[in-house]
Amino acid sequence: MTEKALRLGTRRSKLAMAQSGQVADAVSQVTGRPVELVEITTYGDVSREHLAQIGGTGVFVAALREALARNEVDFAVHSLKDLPTTQPAELVVAAIPEREDPRDVIIARDALKLTDLPRGARIGTGSPRRMAQLNAYARSHGMDIETVPIRGNVDTRIGYVTKGDLDAVVLAAAGLNRVGRSDEVTDFLSVDTVLPAPGQGALAVETTADNAELIAALAQLDDPLTRAAVTAERSLLAALEAGCSAPVGALADLLTDGQTVKEMRLRGVVGTTDGSTLVQLSTTGPVPETHEAATALGRELATEMLAQGAAGLMGERAL
Repeated sequence: MTEKALRLGTRRSKLAMAQSGQVADAVSQVTGRPVELVEITTYGDVSREHLAQIGGTGVFVAALREALARNEVDFAVHSLKDLPTTQPAELVVAAIPEREDPRDVIIARDALKLTDLPRGARIGTGSPRRMAQLNAYARSHGMDIETVPIRGNVDTRIGYVTKGDLDAVVLAAAGLNRVGRSDEVTDFLSVDTVLPAPGQGALAVETTADNAELIAALAQLDDPLTRAAVTAERSLLAALEAGCSAPVGALADLLTDGQTVKEMRLRGVVGTTDGSTLVQLSTTGPVPETHEAATALGRELATEMLAQGAAGLMGERAL
């Protein structure tokens, strides 16, 4: 007799279905059980308002978490950057698989790179973080660009360029890789130009804290180095008291001597969306081996950034 299928809660978007499908295959391999996708519509999917106005990207998470609480699904897959930094006690992130490419990318008309865009180029993004850093880069390199707020799925955003409404749009490399559209990228943005969102490129596999058997099975998908990195990044975000839609970028990367991982470098940035002011700092230390050590790394860098005036650059701080 085949075991009952595990129910995986996922958003309905093409990207969410693609990344949930990849996790479903991996979970099926480690558990030997079939996994069925349960599609759930979140408020963030149906609202047409800009994310900052409807409470940041946590709006993509609430409905999935409610389905877990009601036992309508056994586990859920989120884009980690959508998760609020405060974790509910009744839920646990059982696995953070190895991270995809964390960088942001540009898809521009005529296969243009960022530096090739004409004066007055209109670049679409729904992210205050991307706006702040792109505008700062343009200011420091004598470029004249206009960042235009947009929403919508991958198809909608790329459509703004193909229809000629915008010169370029900014998207996450990881999402395009997962839906098989990375060949449309015209420029990969160096993390020295635009730091990604905390946790960008990583997935979170969440289940209820009382499901010990499933937690143990899902833990086999966990990548400890990815978990350490994103924990430091999210700790920085939390210590800045900034919501998911605040103009905060963070990336923890591993420094190696070719073979062995030696240290972890955490970089953080916060800025005004017009790019006129940025606070950008980094710190390097031993690779954190515990959740507490990774959290401390993020908190320490946030403290330095706040001392440099970061708080005043974020608009309203999350309460």
